[in-house]
Amino acid sequence: MPRIVYCVKLGRELPGLDKPPFPGPLGQRIYEQISKQAYDMWPAQSTLIINHYGLNMADPEARKILREQMEEFFFGQDAAMPEGWAPETAGAGAAPNSKGGGGGGAARKK
Repeated sequence: MPRIVYCVKLGRELPGLDKPPFPGPLGQRIYEQISKQAYDMWPAQSTLIINHYGLNMADPEARKILREQMEEFFFGQDAAMPEGWAPETAGAGAAPNSKGGGGGGAARKK
């Protein structure tokens, strides 16, 4: 039976991680207060942060920035998901009107 946590990110009780994701206080805090579902949102967010800031993960300062962004993502003032938010269903593509949706339709001819 999965371990249940009250997920501060998603605002409800959900299955938690099997173990802390990494050593240290932040890893322990994530283990205790973040669900597996919320933690699974982090890889996409971290990729956006790395690309946006042009972070080189070999640089200790870049890793520090990413750790700070992770803490803000999970526990910051605006970390909770908007009321009424529901995760996308598995296998669903981006909706045509979603932010960042591909919109890769045919080019317009003039």
